[in-house]
Parts: sequence; structure tokens; C-alpha cells
Amino acid sequence: MQITPVSDGSAAGDFTSLEPLLNPRSVAVVGASSDASRIGGRPVAYMLKQGYPGTLMPVNPGRHQVQGLPAYSDIASLPVAPDVAIVAVPAPQVAGSIEALGRRGGKTAIIFSSGFSEVGDEGGAQQQVLTDTARRWGIRLLGPNTAGAFNSTLGFYGSFASGLERGFPLPGRIGIASQSGAYMAHLMGLARARGIGTPVGVSTGNESDISLGEVIGWMARSPDIDVIMAYAETVRDVESFIAALEVAHAARKPVILQKVGKSSLGMQAALSHTASLAGDDKVFDAVLADYAVIRVDSSAELLNIAYAASRRIYPADNTLGMITISGGAGIIVSDVAEEEGVAMPPMPAVAQMRLKEKISFCSPVNPVDCTAQVLNDLSLVEDFATSMLADGHYQSVLAFFSQAGSAPTVAPRLRQALTNVKDAYPDRLFVMSLIGEEEQRRPWEEAGFVMMEDPVEATRVIAAMGRLGEAFARPLPEYPACQPIDLPLVPPGEAEAKQLLSRHGIPAAPEQIAADADQAVSLAEAFGYPVVLKIASPDIVHKSDIGGVLLDVASAEDVRAGVVTILQNARSHMPEARIDGVLVARQLTGGVECFMGIQRDPQFGPVAVFGLGGIFVEVLQDVVFRRCPFGADEARRMILSIKGAPLLCGARGRPEADVEALAEVLSALSHFAYQAGDRLDSIDLNPVFAMPKGQGAFAVDAVIQLLEEENHAD
Repeated sequence: MQITPVSDGSAAGDFTSLEPLLNPRSVAVVGASSDASRIGGRPVAYMLKQGYPGTLMPVNPGRHQVQGLPAYSDIASLPVAPDVAIVAVPAPQVAGSIEALGRRGGKTAIIFSSGFSEVGDEGGAQQQVLTDTARRWGIRLLGPNTAGAFNSTLGFYGSFASGLERGFPLPGRIGIASQSGAYMAHLMGLARARGIGTPVGVSTGNESDISLGEVIGWMARSPDIDVIMAYAETVRDVESFIAALEVAHAARKPVILQKVGKSSLGMQAALSHTASLAGDDKVFDAVLADYAVIRVDSSAELLNIAYAASRRIYPADNTLGMITISGGAGIIVSDVAEEEGVAMPPMPAVAQMRLKEKISFCSPVNPVDCTAQVLNDLSLVEDFATSMLADGHYQSVLAFFSQAGSAPTVAPRLRQALTNVKDAYPDRLFVMSLIGEEEQRRPWEEAGFVMMEDPVEATRVIAAMGRLGEAFARPLPEYPACQPIDLPLVPPGEAEAKQLLSRHGIPAAPEQIAADADQAVSLAEAFGYPVVLKIASPDIVHKSDIGGVLLDVASAEDVRAGVVTILQNARSHMPEARIDGVLVARQLTGGVECFMGIQRDPQFGPVAVFGLGGIFVEVLQDVVFRRCPFGADEARRMILSIKGAPLLCGARGRPEADVEALAEVLSALSHFAYQAGDRLDSIDLNPVFAMPKGQGAFAVDAVIQLLEEENHAD
């Protein structure tokens, strides 16, 4: 048979090579067991129980039958080439099984077996043999060290998860993509207990071939999935991960992601569990910011947000109106909404007057406390809720009725009243906060309400839906054709760095290197006093530490003395350093000190960082990250998102800074980093002075670090 070489995975944005894995017409179970409690027996038992309609072929050389099905002695004896083979044999036998599958024409394989890269270098070498074998035959591999996959709409259960004994996934439109097999099963069990349907689940294990990104991408293209829950410990295939997020974004399918490994302890756990090293968490968040992804910290939050997202109502300009029978609940929700950044504007004054006429002692502002009085006349509920949507124009409504919403004497009429309002405004997000048993909640669910017991969690869910709406409203990031920038062979000194950056739209204050004191005086008088003097050396990065910077130099005499002092300090502290002279620069005054820089992430490439200078960066770490490149509009959003932004906008009588010029500089820096290529390691511009409005923004200091040729790869 001719061997067809394949790539390492699906082409970016395609993901169709996973179709035989998740919609298989035929399944072989290699290492099948007649014991339904064993790893090799569970998939057979599950599929028999759920009525898998395709061809199911157990492979076991010691048996003629397995769980009532004809068994085959080896893979070569299979009557048809399997779309997917479930491999449940000891690790040393796996590569031979994949070779046999290739000869038989198999398309995909799920490798339950462990003992590969997760156990160390020797296991990693065995995994590479396994992967190479699969690629020679064009077979896509899931795993090894995976709990498998399921597609309950087809009755396909290529999994040994014992939790399936307790019950199979409910019908629904939420998919589960997880690097951890046990956690995939955990999420499926939690979802089932909550009445949430998760018909498709995939655990990627060691990801020798099929990656988490590809699974997310397949779900994003699936007509049966609307929302994707994902669990990740690292991202091994950046290209497929980014492509998947782009496909999901374009399809308006949110990804609710639990990414672990933030702490040093968590990072070590991720390494031992999946033989991978977690990247910088802030960089990861910066990458996610471009897409419709909500990152969560717990499985409860994951389920809450995915469940609410399954209604597919994502208000881009989110505002929250609350109707409640409890003033206390209104205060709680108001506090959480402020924390989450969800606006709760008041009802219009005219509408407030009308509501007061209906119940004189109500509080009609927002939250709208209609009091328990409405339980005596439930038509008032419809009046109040309609006014909130028609007059208040709230994009999201939270209705708090606690146990009254499930009381037999109240619930049917209350539900009808609120359903009338919800159905009249199908584009609004309507969340009910009430307490009840499953049979009491179910009619509300069937009527289309998002149901949450806790008003705090309900508010956070509403905030998340608004963030998704904002994300979907943004265009996907564009990565223009790259015009390479010729970087110097060695890291440039400050003056050379600023000259290089200024040619690419990142201006610096007027400055020039002086060879001696006389030239320094001439330059200072040309620039105008006061000036700044700095040692000019490509070998001295931290100039202030050695007394290599003088500020407020205000006369020719001070310039001459300063040049002598700086040169002496440099030669004393770093006698081997190359000295180009003394840099003379106009001293800028009246601006706001900012920090901006670039850090190259080994996975995601250059990432920009922005914050205010001084203590705000070093102590408070009030900074924002963004993947490069981006335009001036996005740069402006970054600048205004930091906590210290009011200092740039004229707080406490300060002059308003030139935020527009600052945004242009930050955007230009992001494009420079994108074009500079893999040799660029980092850039620090600290400080960048944002001058008063209309006067521009200028880099005062610049450090560019480059990687040596042998330390970077294309």
C-alpha cells in the first residue's frame, strides 16, 4: 500500500480531518474486553447500551465474541477499515497497532494507553515513534493518555470514563474540549446534574497529534454545537488554537475556558500531568482578549456561563435592569454590577412617576423594587417589567423572586406575566433568580429563561454575556503582510535604539551624542536649558545605577561638570564598557510619565505592555497587555483601561495628556515588533512622556534587547 505523508494536523481553520473521529461510521476496539468494567470493555458496553448505529468491531486474539459481538483476532482481519480505532493495549504494543491500522486503511485512533511523554524522556521518545508511524499512514491520533471522546447524538462512546455508568450526557448544544480526561468526565457529570446538555466531549491527553485547538475548531464548525467549554493546561499548537478561536468568533460561538497553571505550584502540576510547561499567564490573557473567550477560575463558573451562553443572547452595549421583591437583593446586585463593570442606569423620570402611581411605596429607580405587593396583583409584574424594557431600554434584566417564583400559588401566573414580556423583546437577556426543585424550575427553563439561584452569580453571568457581545461586535484582528525590519547585529545603545524607533513612528525628544564637553555645551544651548545628560554606551543598560544620568542641567558650567562626572562614573563602575560619549537631550517637562514595551513570548510572539511610569509599573503593576500588532483605536482602549488612566485624562486639575499621540506611538511600537522578526527579544521605553494635549508623546529612554542567532528559530 502507498504511504501518504500528512502534516502535523489540520490546516488552519479547516478541522475536517477530525470528522471520522467524532462522526464515525465504523469503530474498532483494539484490546476489547468482555468485562464491561475494564478499560477495554467500557466503550463496547456504552455503545451497545446507547445503540450506536455504525459497525462496531472488537479486536481480541483470545476471544471469538466480546459482549455478544463477533471478535476479530487482529486488525488485519477487520471486515472494513475503521473510521476510528480505540486502542486499549499496553504502551509497547501501541505503535504496532497503529502500523497495522495504517495497513488496513484506518483513519483515526484514540489511544487510551499511558506511559508516554507524561512519564519522562523515555516515554517521550516512544510517543515520537508512535506519532511518526501515524503520520506515515495519514492517521490522526487522539492521545495517548486520553480518556477518549464521545458524541451522544450518534451513540458513539470512545471513552472509558466510569462516570458514564451513572448516566449519559443530556441532549443539548454545549461541547466539552479538555486536555484532561478526568476533568472532561467531571464536567459532563456536573452538567448532567445541572440539567445541562453536553452531547460532545473530547479529551486530548498528551496531544501527540490532535490538539485542543483542533477540537475547539471542529466544535466551532459543528452545526450541533453552539457553546464550547474548554479546559487547558497549556497550548501546544498555537496555530490551530488561534485558528479555532477565529472560527468560533466568526460563527458567534463563545469559548468558555478554564486555563490552569497560574501559580508556580500549578505550573509544576501541569508539567507532571501533561509533560508541558505553562506560558506566561498575562500574555495568554492578552491573546484571548482578541476573541469571544471568557476565562474562568472554577468549574461552577464554567458551567454557569456556558449555560447562559446557550441562549445565544449577547448584548454588545450591555445595561442591567433589575426587578425585585427584595431591596436587600437589589443592593447586593448593585454592588456586584459595579465590580463587574455592568452599567445600571436609572429608569427615566417619567417612567418612575408612572410606576409610583401603580405602587406608591415602590422604589422605581433601578433596581426597581416592586415589593411583595405585586404578589397580590401579578399583572403589576408585567407592567413593571415592560416599562423596564420599553422605557429603560435595558439590554439585560434580572428578576429576583426567590422562593415566590416557585410557589404553586404564584409561579404559573408569574411565569406567564414575565414570559409575555420576554417574548415581546426576544433580543434581551432575561435571567430569573429563584429557588426551587428541578420540577419547579423546568417550566421556566422551557419558557426560555436563564435560571440562577444566587443573584450574585446571576449578575456575573449577565456581565459575561455583555463581554461576549462586545467581543463579537469587534472585528477579528488583522495581521498585515510583514515588511521585515533590518535589526542591528548587536543590541543597540540608547541613541541608536531611539533613532531606529523614530524611523518607524516612535519619536524621541531632541538629542545627540557629544564627543566632549565643548560639543555637549553647544548641543545644550541649541536644545535649550534644562537638558539631560546620559552616558552613551551600548554596554550600560541601567545608567542610573552607576551615576550615568543627570537631570535638570541648567547652565554651560553644569554641562561641563556633568560630562566629567558621568564619564568618571562609567569608567569607575564598568571599565570594560564601550563609551560612545555623552548623550545630551532636551529635558521634557509638563508631561505624564508612561511605560511601554515589548516582550516576545515563545508561543504567541511579540506582546505589547503599557502602563504609567515609576511606581505604577514597579510596585502597583497597573499595566495592560496586547498581542502585536494593533491599530491606534485598540491602543487607545488599552491606555484608557488601566486604573491610572484618569491621570492622563485631566484628573484633579491636571492638564489633559495627548492620549491620541500616545496611542499612535503604542500602535507604531506594536507594528515595529511585529515586523522585527524573531531576533527581537524585548523593548523597554521608560519613560515615554505624554505631553499636554496637542503636544505629542516622546520616548525618553529606550532599550532594545536582541536574541543571538543560535537562540532564535524561524
